[in-house]
Parts: sequence; C-alpha cells; structure tokens
Amino acid sequence: MAERVIDLLGRAGRGAVAYALPPRCPGCGVIVAVDHSFCADCWGEMRFLSEPCCASCGLPFDFEEAEDVRCAACLDTPPPWTTARAALAYGPVSSHIAMRLKYGRRTVLSRLMARHMASRISADIIAMKDNALLIPVPLHRWRIWGRGFNQAALLAREIGKITGLAHDPLLLQRQHATRPLKDLGPREREREVRQAFEIDLKRRDALQGKTIILVDDIHTSGATARACTRKLLDGGAEAVHLLCWARVL
Repeated sequence: MAERVIDLLGRAGRGAVAYALPPRCPGCGVIVAVDHSFCADCWGEMRFLSEPCCASCGLPFDFEEAEDVRCAACLDTPPPWTTARAALAYGPVSSHIAMRLKYGRRTVLSRLMARHMASRISADIIAMKDNALLIPVPLHRWRIWGRGFNQAALLAREIGKITGLAHDPLLLQRQHATRPLKDLGPREREREVRQAFEIDLKRRDALQGKTIILVDDIHTSGATARACTRKLLDGGAEAVHLLCWARVL
C-alpha cells in the first residue's frame, strides 16, 4: 500500500513539473511533446551529415562515391587525422545550440549533442574499447575559470557514457592562451595554435598506441584540431579521429 502511495505521489509530482516546465525545443524554445526533441521547423532547418563524404575530412558529397575517396582539398594537403566527422552542418539551429551550451551554460544540452555525435563514431572504433580513448580539445585554465567548464569535455564525457569508451579530459592540455581564432586568417590561425598544446607527462603512458577520438563542438578551419592531432600523434597515439557537433561547410 505504501509503495502504491509513493508511486502515485511521484507521478503527481512529475505531472506538476511537466505542466509548469513543459519540454521545449532546444533550437527555438517552443513547447514540444518530448524532452530533447526538436520542433518540425527546427528539424527541417538542420542538415544531418552522413555518407557519402570525404574519407578524410567528412565533407559531404552530392553523389555516391567509392570507399576511401577524398576531396580535392585533402588530396592536395592531407590532414593529420585519419577521419573527421560531424553530426550536423553548421547553421542557425546547430550553432544556436552550441552557443547555448558554451555561453548560456545550458550544460544539459551536452547530452543531446553527444547522442547525435556518438552516431558518427564507426563501429570498428566502438568495438576496440580497450584501445580507444575520447579526448576533448582543451581550454586554457583562464577560459575555464571564466566559463566554469570546457564544453568539449562535457561532450566527451557524455559520449563516453553512450558508447562505453573511456575519456580523459586532462591528457591533452592547452599551455598557452590564444586569441579568438574567428578574427584571424588561415595562416594566422595556424601560427596562433602551433605551440599551444602539450601532453600531460604523467598521463603520457595512457596515450601509447591508442586510437584517439578528439572531441570538439564546432569544426571551422581545423587549425586547432590539426595542432591537437599532431601533438597527440607525436606523443604516441596510433591514430586520431576528429568528432564534432557541427562543421562549417
């Protein structure tokens, strides 16, 4: 009898919360039927990325191509990572969600984002759980003190919960604060981040021979990802796969 009463009270409490705080679309805030779901308008504006795409950078192709086909940019200048994948193309909705996480402190959005990002990890990597490691692109400690968290670390942690892959938010560290890259040209971006990252020497053994999934929120020019990837490979990683929430096409 007591358990029945507790169950009824719990349902009543959840109903009251749902009435007072109904589920809302993460993209625009309108009321939706289920938590962490998008309204029809936002869903229609989002471009989810999948195959066919460039084997190296994940740039979507308009037509089906043979396996391991690379885009012209990757053929001209091969990136240091093995693959780069993103859940969505950068656009009004995907960028708004990323900004709400990063600057609006809506950390609960990391679960939604991680669910879509995890679907872009290949089954081969998921299968090698003992040899794969999620590592977030690090923030400088000043940026963490100001913001309170590293959004890439939140995403890596949530992806780890979904996939069962281990994650280490401290193995790769940002030693030098850098200027905002959005105001810089391509060459300036490369110079700005070239010496910004270091491997934590106390964790270096955990990197040896591992397949790394490097996690970030937005993939723009790739300058930060290239700097991180080179540092991880130099430190002993077997391969690096870049995984992001949204990618600028």
